[in-house]
Amino acid sequence: MVDVTLSQLVSEGVIRRVSRGLYDLPKHSEALGITLSPDIDEIAHAYARRFRWRIIPAGAWAANALGLSTQVPARITYLSDGPNRKIEVGKQTVYFKHARPKEMRTEGEISSLVVQALRYLGKDEMSPEIIARLRSRLSPAERRSLLRDTQYSTDWIFAVAQKVAGENV
Repeated sequence: MVDVTLSQLVSEGVIRRVSRGLYDLPKHSEALGITLSPDIDEIAHAYARRFRWRIIPAGAWAANALGLSTQVPARITYLSDGPNRKIEVGKQTVYFKHARPKEMRTEGEISSLVVQALRYLGKDEMSPEIIARLRSRLSPAERRSLLRDTQYSTDWIFAVAQKVAGENV
């Protein structure tokens, strides 16, 4: 019964089937005159909720989400406490890569995102511009959370967190 109703809604254009068991409300751009692609991040989080996984954007995807890199990654990867998996979302493929509990340790979502972006960029790429960009992007509460969450992380990541939080190193 539910699958018949969903099929009817898809054929009427009310909802769009993104992947098996995943649907979204299509968004239309008046300026472009087209229906926009589904939001990859929303789809990934919906997929993770379905299987009760915790996920964190990884690599270039994390750096791009924070505005630390203008590179739009061709391979969208999330670290997950679930198994390795990939899903097709239209013409895009989203990869879920199993991560050790140590990599998923940070409590805050923003802290996890920052740590993954910093790991992607690397120690040698840390510049005053990146510190300033992070400082302007994060609220004071998020900066304190970042400092607390990276306390037991790699030394250079904690040092960057201290600079972002405005503490003396």
